[in-house]
Amino acid sequence: MTRELGVGIIGCGNISTTYFSLAPLFKGLKVLACADINVPAAEARAKEYGVKAQTIDALLANDEIDVVVNLTIPDAHFPVSKAILEAGKHVYSEKPLVLSLEQGEELRRIAKARNLAVGCAPDTFLGGAHQLARKFIDDGGIGRVTSGACYVMSPGMEMWHPNPDFFFLPGGGPILDLGPYYIANLINLIGPVKRVGAMTSMASATRTITSQPRHGEIIPVKTPTTIQALLEFVSGATVTLSASWDVWSHRHANMELYGTDGSLYVPDPNFFGGTVEASGRDKDIKPLEDWDHPFGKINQENPTGARANYRTAGLADMAMALIEGRDARCSLDRTLHGVDVMTSILKSGEEGRFIDLTTTCTQPAALGIEEAQALLR
Repeated sequence: MTRELGVGIIGCGNISTTYFSLAPLFKGLKVLACADINVPAAEARAKEYGVKAQTIDALLANDEIDVVVNLTIPDAHFPVSKAILEAGKHVYSEKPLVLSLEQGEELRRIAKARNLAVGCAPDTFLGGAHQLARKFIDDGGIGRVTSGACYVMSPGMEMWHPNPDFFFLPGGGPILDLGPYYIANLINLIGPVKRVGAMTSMASATRTITSQPRHGEIIPVKTPTTIQALLEFVSGATVTLSASWDVWSHRHANMELYGTDGSLYVPDPNFFGGTVEASGRDKDIKPLEDWDHPFGKINQENPTGARANYRTAGLADMAMALIEGRDARCSLDRTLHGVDVMTSILKSGEEGRFIDLTTTCTQPAALGIEEAQALLR
């Protein structure tokens, strides 16, 4: 029988319900305990999902726990992940892994010294739609990818999030919050990035919260809210990435890739599913024939419509990678390269010059139908 890794969760906010509810779908892991600096929050989640509520120190000392999922706020990701590693546990973090390359390198140093693994979301690139796009590119469907364009733009977070302050402070902004989905998928589809250039700005020095319970409160903006970036990949492809919280509406597609023999239209990298379309040299855009990928099947109803949601797939792949002795798809190298891309974009905007990246990585192994099924119970 395949060994299971015991899982602990630190951070019992809204995102934790996704991990608690979806983890039972997957092999190789079992959630045993949870903790939060807000003890009643941990106790409520523990009661809801039948696990043990512990203090953070007790969870880190729990011998039954092999890997700890870090679901704290972004500013706490580094110290919490560092503490997890120093306790001798593997780490799987929500995005972004850290807020600087230096913090990421420190985690790498500790993990290597202790022979521990670090993984990080997003894992949406493992979804059925994005793996279909990967297969189409790998099979030569549009020839060699030469360029592309990505857009993730909206009016902002203060209209729906109850406490949107941190989104507009250093460590926040649309690149560090939403960029991980796009950059992880571009690494999945094209490979590592060589250098970046960007122009950045903000539409306003303050924001007015229109969500509840803080409706009408004014908060400061201390980080760029519009970023126009250009990414040059090691492969030679060049892709524009526009990320903004200053746009009320637009007609741009989420992600388009252009090749020597056609074009590929990729759905929102924030989600696992969606329709992938392509054209050849005839310019006739058609949906790709759907495939029976388990991470593309609709499994949730949402206010915006039915959706495929398999978050925790990256954690499960990491667990099975540890058990089987192989590379995890949401690996530290790829995640840290993504951090390098994002922080270099912001640095380029500040300094007005192209930034050569100091990290690199390989493309993750494709996750076809059989490989995805092998992760499920």
